[in-house]
Amino acid sequence: MAAVEEADAVAGGGRGRLQNFTLYAARSMFFVVGSDESRKQWRVLKIDRSQPSELNIYEDPITYSKSECKCLLEQLDHENNVTGGLNKITVCYGIVGFVKFLGPYYMLLITGRKKIGAICGHAIYAVTRSQMIPLSDSARSSYLPFVGAEYRLLYKRLLRAVDLTKDFFFSYSYNIMCSLQKNMCDGVPEEALYETMFVWNEFLSCGIRDHLKNTAWTVALVHGSFKQGKLSHAGKDFTFTLIARRSRHFAGTRYLRRGVDEKGRVANDVETEQIVFCDQPDEIPREITSVVQNRGSIPLFWSQGTRRLGFKPDIILEKKDDNFEATRLHFENLVNRYENPIIVLNMIKKQEKKPRESLLTEKLVDAINHINKDLPESDRLIYFHWDLQSICRRRSTEALALLCKVAACAMDLTGFFHCRRTPTMDDALNWLSLLNDGSEQSSDISQSASSSRRTQQDGNGLATPQRRQKGVLRTNCIDCLDRTNAAQIAYGLTALGHQLHALGIKDVPEVDLEDPLADDLMNFYREMGDRLALQYVGSAAHDKIPYKNNGRWVPLTLWPGLQRNLQRYYSHAFMDARKQEAINLFLGHIVPWQNKPELSDLDSDQHHDVGRR
Repeated sequence: MAAVEEADAVAGGGRGRLQNFTLYAARSMFFVVGSDESRKQWRVLKIDRSQPSELNIYEDPITYSKSECKCLLEQLDHENNVTGGLNKITVCYGIVGFVKFLGPYYMLLITGRKKIGAICGHAIYAVTRSQMIPLSDSARSSYLPFVGAEYRLLYKRLLRAVDLTKDFFFSYSYNIMCSLQKNMCDGVPEEALYETMFVWNEFLSCGIRDHLKNTAWTVALVHGSFKQGKLSHAGKDFTFTLIARRSRHFAGTRYLRRGVDEKGRVANDVETEQIVFCDQPDEIPREITSVVQNRGSIPLFWSQGTRRLGFKPDIILEKKDDNFEATRLHFENLVNRYENPIIVLNMIKKQEKKPRESLLTEKLVDAINHINKDLPESDRLIYFHWDLQSICRRRSTEALALLCKVAACAMDLTGFFHCRRTPTMDDALNWLSLLNDGSEQSSDISQSASSSRRTQQDGNGLATPQRRQKGVLRTNCIDCLDRTNAAQIAYGLTALGHQLHALGIKDVPEVDLEDPLADDLMNFYREMGDRLALQYVGSAAHDKIPYKNNGRWVPLTLWPGLQRNLQRYYSHAFMDARKQEAINLFLGHIVPWQNKPELSDLDSDQHHDVGRR
């Protein structure tokens, strides 16, 4: 048997965390060998193959050295020599989870990764390859009854339709499913990280996590968008990071996921975080800033008739929540996530010859007024209406500047996060430990969220939050894509001015729209908007405001919009139903069991109840 092979070194943090894995197979057992980045600590995981329809996993409690691990593998090879020995199957970079299709369990592995950025020394990776491996031994399974083979193949194909190489990312040592502020000020216990709304493999990984009572062998996958790059202003370089985290709750495609569900969870719920810090060559940054905003479907019960599908199908309001309880639950959830104030920016039409979007505007205003009457004045929802399409028709090239004024009002109300590292001998280690997994975030950082400004604890040498964001800007249009992207660009520009001013890069907390830096930021947001649109509607996003190219304003043209409408029409007509089923299967809303309905027999609302744990 070949000795344990070396893999490429991993940049970034993750002291003591398993990052590199190799899967070996014997006749009755899988062995997963994992090591930390330094390859000084080695662990072994055993997965029983003798009963592949049951999930039996055992973690060896011993931590091995490299030489000890090599000896152990040679011993296992010798012990299994009669049945073929120990065979190396693949090198991998983490377990996504386990899933069962009317027979044996399958193990989902990340077999390829690419570093796409780093936050405070912690590497962030995108998935580039994945593999699904059955627990059953092929020699044995050939003698087993071929039960449900046709459906098993269907489910496997369906699960693969959720392409992990498209906009899924993870980190071994940074809680990428949480905002920077939450990581540094609030903290999330390690056992609760996978329960957060932004971890898409929560269901797939629950079996192994329940067995082991830890997350050492799994990676938490976030879906959305991640991009990091170097930007410059006045000769000063800084790192700009833009993260979009898509919620796994009420997730799916445009016409099959609209509005809100009974638990207050909305469709197309995406948290956007903008992180800015100064470059420190070969050092952890001394200061870092971030700001968070949110997008999500209008939190009402509504849908669009799609039997006679045109480019603008009718909007249907469902009268089953006269007291707006689901809407109330949604905004309470936002308060729990971000604190008050919640600023609602509604960008759909208010007046139309034939009421369509305006139906939702009227109902949303009614809901907010109904909710606000029971809240103290300090906790009331703040509502802005801004009809982007109407303004663009009249003042096209001024639209972004006008929208930035709305964004500035929101920024004044919520603020942003700014943290400074205190210069002590051990500060670099403290900074890293603050951002490490939840088990290491203990009494070093206060759990209180009551103060908007923080002070340093004496003698600890810890990172010191100078400002905290309290509240969030929540933007919606109909799809929460095209017009919403314009609003998020405006808010990002406004926030960038404040962030650079706090870091000492700019003298004033503003970014001029004529500054090349504004173009750079817009490009980041446009790429993010395209990714989110492809995930939700099957095409890139529409530009809803004129943009600049080489310093000149470029007017919007009809053809790209028409082309993307055609792409979206095709996506819904021929692809969305299966895509929705694939998402439901991946998230565990449908679990394939015998005597359960076939996927094709399920309507879009049944998924909450079929085969779910």
